[in-house]
Amino acid sequence: MEKLERIHPNRQVIPFLFMLVLVQVCSEPTTRYSILEETESGSFVAHLAKDLGLSSGDLSARSARVVSDDYKQRLLLDPMSGDLLLREKLDREELCASVDPCVLHFQVSLEKPVQYFQGELLIQDINDHSPEFPDREMLLKIPENSQQGTRFSLKLAQDLDVGSNGLQRYTVSPNSHFHVLTQNNSKGKKYPELVQDRALDREEQAELSLTITALDGGSPPRSGTAMVRILILDINDNAPKFVNTPYEVQVLESSPPGSPVLTVLAQDPDAGNFGRISYGFFQASDEIQQIFSINEVTGEIQLKKELDFEEIKSYHLEIEATDGGGLSGKGEVVIEVVDVNDNAPELTISSLTSSVPENAPETIISIFRVGDRDSGENGKVVCSIPEHLPFILKSTFKNFYTLVTESPLDRESRAEYNITITVTDMGTPRLTTQHTITVQVSDVNDNAPTFTQTSYTLFVQENNSPALHIGTISATDSDSGSNAYITYSLLPTHDLQLALSSLISINADNGQIFALRALDYEALQTFEFQVGATDQGSPALSSQALVRVLVLDANDNAPFVLYPLQNASAPCTELLPRAAEPGYLVTKVVAVDRDSGQNAWLSFQLLKATEPGLFSVWAHNGEVRTSRLLSERDAPKHRLLLLVKDNGDPPRSASVTLHVLLVDGFSQPYLPLPEVARDPAQDEDVLTLYLVIALASVSSIFLLSVLLFVGVRLCRRARAASLGGCSVPEGHFPGHLVDVNSTGTLSQSYQYEVCLRGDSGTETFISTKSVIGLQ
Repeated sequence: MEKLERIHPNRQVIPFLFMLVLVQVCSEPTTRYSILEETESGSFVAHLAKDLGLSSGDLSARSARVVSDDYKQRLLLDPMSGDLLLREKLDREELCASVDPCVLHFQVSLEKPVQYFQGELLIQDINDHSPEFPDREMLLKIPENSQQGTRFSLKLAQDLDVGSNGLQRYTVSPNSHFHVLTQNNSKGKKYPELVQDRALDREEQAELSLTITALDGGSPPRSGTAMVRILILDINDNAPKFVNTPYEVQVLESSPPGSPVLTVLAQDPDAGNFGRISYGFFQASDEIQQIFSINEVTGEIQLKKELDFEEIKSYHLEIEATDGGGLSGKGEVVIEVVDVNDNAPELTISSLTSSVPENAPETIISIFRVGDRDSGENGKVVCSIPEHLPFILKSTFKNFYTLVTESPLDRESRAEYNITITVTDMGTPRLTTQHTITVQVSDVNDNAPTFTQTSYTLFVQENNSPALHIGTISATDSDSGSNAYITYSLLPTHDLQLALSSLISINADNGQIFALRALDYEALQTFEFQVGATDQGSPALSSQALVRVLVLDANDNAPFVLYPLQNASAPCTELLPRAAEPGYLVTKVVAVDRDSGQNAWLSFQLLKATEPGLFSVWAHNGEVRTSRLLSERDAPKHRLLLLVKDNGDPPRSASVTLHVLLVDGFSQPYLPLPEVARDPAQDEDVLTLYLVIALASVSSIFLLSVLLFVGVRLCRRARAASLGGCSVPEGHFPGHLVDVNSTGTLSQSYQYEVCLRGDSGTETFISTKSVIGLQ
């Protein structure tokens, strides 16, 4: 293939700087190439990348495309090599007919930035057609009085090739009457003309047959022949003449076949057969004969097929009027085709992006070209898209438009757009072409996961089984794909006392929360922690929520008796004066339950007594009172067995044993020993010993209580982060003791302070202090 030339624009001194525009349109010089017709498809035309000063990689990166002016894709651009190739075999006669030179115009479009280059491809003719006469036999009538040197025009032969490959000359078979000359008509086409060499004698020879040959200039030349029959007629000395010539007429391209165009008229002063005129086309091409017909008798010219203004805008017809004597006159008819708006606008997509990321402004969606084959106002077009869409059209170069986003898109609001491009011409009636482009909005990770609740409260029964599912948290993400895939995690806690990783775990996929070990309400009643939800976007987005776990109490602790102490080495003995009235308070059993709620509601019951009916126990406060007056017959020592029971399900209980000693008074206790005779002085010493022991015990307990109180205060100030710290309930025992007198479990006569120490999930009572007040 041969590159013909590159036309460079004249250099001019530019006095001003042009304003920069968003889309750069380059006015590059036109590049011309040439190629022989009938070259096989895929053949190399030119190294386009080199001619444009670009590399092969630039063509691919900038989405180079080749667009032809005839709306057909006849050329192909190889983005890897930068070569311009033939997409199909080209037939010069089909593309350009008789137009010479035959030039195919095309444009090369580039993106990033947008550039356009003009190109022309010259299609060179090859000698692939032979001249052909319209008729295999022509009839020529010549009067016998025709003079030597008279010329007779014959129908020309048609050769689809052009230039040197086209029709060049005519020859005639050897004879003594005629020779042939090659002449050019008004359109520059060669036609044969017979020249009479000597006079004719009809009586000597009434008919001649000659062979005329049409030769082209190819190598080797091609030829076509036709038979010429010459009839020698009697004398006819007047040829027909057209009244008006040339004829001019306008015809709408929308006229249907069979429509009359005009009627021509010729006159011949001869009479008889010599004055009878017949009409016909003179040297009409095949195209003319396919489109028009003429009535031989009336001279009316009619349409045989529809006209197309976009293909041919005017026709020049040569007509011939021939009389009965064989003489003819020539005329000319000029037919102007009037354009009507019969072609809808055309839209050709050069570049299309079907997926656009959200939040990306000024993104090019498509580059396309619009046009209309009509002319004038019928060929002017207006391009538009719906107004409610976030897209705009920008005119870039000639009839090229760029569709871009006007503002950032939001996939969560709308994930798909159907953009209808409407192209309307300005003709009457207006014709419209619509093309719909579907644009998918691809997701960007711009939304963090959102929890269904800002905080969650979960309940779990203490002593649960390990790995128990206690609840589920949930979050949603309005993004899509991996940007919406959520994983859950436990966030680090700032509470140093809470070993969260040993208590709780969370399923990263579904947000299910599990208790890793058994929980103890008495050790840990509630705790809080933060959970996070993170998506899989880049960068990843996350959010967090608060989870509060409440441990529900179970009846897993039996009541514990605070008073009287059951683990003492010596049993505790209560003193009861014999003069006590019924209802006299002997003592009060004090007990607590580490559980809460109804599991800590305690009730007291007398199971066994030395003297049934002498003592009674109040069920709600544990007070032991006398039921009747004492008598001399009552034993001096009594043993009571009491049951302390909580209200759980199933209930738990503890028993306590009381020893009651009857005395005549606190100064002279009455301790009868029926089997041993005692000295009164010895009894007094024993009583004194008991009083000393009781006083020492009370003093020791008081001193121990004071020391315990001071230690508790110091313990509170230096409380550590572990659960094994010392805790001292203030006031009465809320939620653990039954409040009977609105002042706690104990009456006003009893006060206790208890220090509880947690160790490995259990609690041990360290010490007890009591003060007994007599009523």
